[in-house]
Order: sequence, then C-alpha cells, then structure tokens
Amino acid sequence: MTILSRRKFLHTSTAAAAATLASPIIARAQSDTIKVGGLHDLSGALDAVGVPMNQVFQMAIKEINEAGGLLGREVEAVIYDPQSNMSLYSQYATQMALRDQVDVVMGGITSASRETIRPIFHRYDTFYFYNTQYEGGVCDRNEITLGTTPAQTVARLIPYGMNLYGKKVYTIAADYNYGHITAAWVKRYVEENGGEVIETEFFPLDVAQFGSTISKIQGAAPDFVLSALVGTSHLGFYRQWAAAGMKSEIPVMSTVLGAGGSDQLILTAEEGNGITASFGYFEEIDNPTNKAFLERVAQEYPDKDWVMSEISEVTYEGMMIWADAVREAGTTERDPLLEVLTSGKAYDLPAGKVKIDPKTQHAIRDVYIAELQDQVFNIKESFPDSPPTDTQMVCDLVENPDSNQHFEISL
Repeated sequence: MTILSRRKFLHTSTAAAAATLASPIIARAQSDTIKVGGLHDLSGALDAVGVPMNQVFQMAIKEINEAGGLLGREVEAVIYDPQSNMSLYSQYATQMALRDQVDVVMGGITSASRETIRPIFHRYDTFYFYNTQYEGGVCDRNEITLGTTPAQTVARLIPYGMNLYGKKVYTIAADYNYGHITAAWVKRYVEENGGEVIETEFFPLDVAQFGSTISKIQGAAPDFVLSALVGTSHLGFYRQWAAAGMKSEIPVMSTVLGAGGSDQLILTAEEGNGITASFGYFEEIDNPTNKAFLERVAQEYPDKDWVMSEISEVTYEGMMIWADAVREAGTTERDPLLEVLTSGKAYDLPAGKVKIDPKTQHAIRDVYIAELQDQVFNIKESFPDSPPTDTQMVCDLVENPDSNQHFEISL
C-alpha cells in the first residue's frame, strides 16, 4: 500500500469528511432513508487506498438511488474519516452503530482496523462488510468478507513462479501480522510444490533502505523474490532493486503491489516492469461488465489519479451484493440477508463471478495472475471459482453460528 499527498476529492463529500471529523457526513438527512456507513481512510497514512474506496462506495450508492433506491427508500451515506488512527476507528464505529444506527458498514483497510471495529459491530448487531484482501482466519457471522486470502492468491502465485523461474525462493515481507502470516503461507506453498524458501526477512513499515538486503539476495541467488512488502516506504525496495541492475537477474513477484491502485503509477515503468502479482481484480479484466463499470467510473471521476484495484472494486461489489440481498429479502435485517447471501447465488460483477461461501462468509471468486508492463498489468492466467480454503480450515459458521473470532491459522 502507498501514501500520496493530499488529493482533490472529485465531486464527493470526502473533503468535508476530512475537515469536520467530529460529525458524520450525512448525504441526505431524512428519517425514512436507509443508512449505509463508509469507514475509509480519507487522510493519514493510507489515504491513497481509502480515497478510491470511498469514491467507488459513493458511486455505488448513487447508482442504487438512480435505480429507485431500496424498499422504496433512498440510500443515505454516513461517512467518517478515521485518518488511519485506530482510536478514531473505534470512536466512529461506535457512533455509527449507536448514534447513526446505520443498516450496514463498508470499511476498514488493514487487519488492525478491521479487528478494532469488527467486535464493535458484532456487539451492536451492525452488519459489516470487509472488502480488503487480508491474511484469512476471520470467523464472524456478522461479517461478510469479500477480499482475497492467501489460499486464493498466494496459492496460485507460488506454483506459477516456480514453474516459470525455479524452486528457490527468497521472501521479503512487512513486519506485522499480514507479512508474517503471508510469509508462512509462502513457505507452505513453496514446500508443497517441491521448492525451498532459502531466506525470509521482515521489515518495519517505515524502512525505506534495502541496500544490505539486496546484497544478501545477490549472494543467496534465489530463482525469484517473493515480496509481501507494504506501503510507500517499502516501494524503495523496487526502486533500489532496479537501480542495482537486478531486474534482469532475479524476477520479483508480489502479493501486494498494485492492490491499492497507486503503486504501479508511483513506480516508473523501468522500476515496475516484470513484477508479477495475483489479485481478485485487475482493471484489465476483459468482460462486458468490467468495461461498462470502468466507463462509469471514468464519467464519475474524470480526474482520478488512481487505477481501479481489487480493494476499490470489491468495495463496489460489497455495496451491490448487499443491495441485491436487501431487494430479495425485502428487509435490511441481517439474518434474512444472510439467508440470501449464503444461498449459493452467483453475482456477475466487474471482477467476474462472485458468490459467498456459507461456512466462512468469505467470497468464492475468480482470481488472476498478471505481469506489470509500462504501468499496466497484463493478465497471464485466471482461476475461476477459487474458494477461501485457508479460512475454511478454521471456520464453519454453519455448525458454529455464534463464532466471533479472528483465528490465526496454524501452519
């Protein structure tokens, strides 16, 4: 994930959210509206990810209202800016649940933010959609999880890289739960495919200098590097890797680069060319639904300075899947909605086919591998109907509907 300077917020209420933090933005203050909460980082360390999520969130609400709203009522956006601050996440989640009494919340970016707000929404029965890729393991009947997990992406990326480049892997990862858990999955998938992780290094999020690590990688001579680095500082690795002349020597694959929609624009083509990634969505997906979606995004935000990514597109998915369930169930109450959502219904979305796994309430979705070239991802392979088998190892909400936990999956 990356950090950009403050941006123009393009026909949205985002600027007001950042400026007036003590009060929510109420798009239409009417007592008969259906309230939907948006809790995305509009400023702070992750604004480059949160701003596109919020913009697509608002676009989805606009589309729903233009189609007649839901249950004869308009959908009203209630938006707060938590500023990448966990205390504010907690404060605003509580306000959404108790004061604003929203019907559903879309929000959270990092696992830390999710685990700050998820228990609050569970406690107050406020239905919650988490739309971000993460390490897997959440088991909560009150949460729908639409982003990809390692079993859907890393499990595809590792054998692809090993078949293409070789069996010796050097892992570099962010030094927090996402990086550590992803590195463990990398090791498992490498060994399952007959390979070896010859070294794993972890880096705090503020580390920006990677000279000594690049020297170590040169000495270790892996067949490829697997990067689970996160954030603007960590982009320094890719820049320094290119400057050291290593791009033609050892390929790099990433579980994160491009997930937020800005990395591939921040890096020059020379720095980014050849990096391979796996996500549940790329702008370059060639289907009519995605083409029409991107046309609408371009019309709504003609001056946007980001690329549509998994995290933003899945935020749109969250709104549209929830709205479809409300129409079918005839209510905004959680349990009737869950009956619809976990019925096996497949949704035709820009990313492809998506349906909800009843055991985990995670998405079963199409997954893609793509290579970056001239700041554009070219899709190399696709994997339809990929299940969240990692989370299925620890979670069964059909058998244990009262579960409310983030399991660390034992490897």
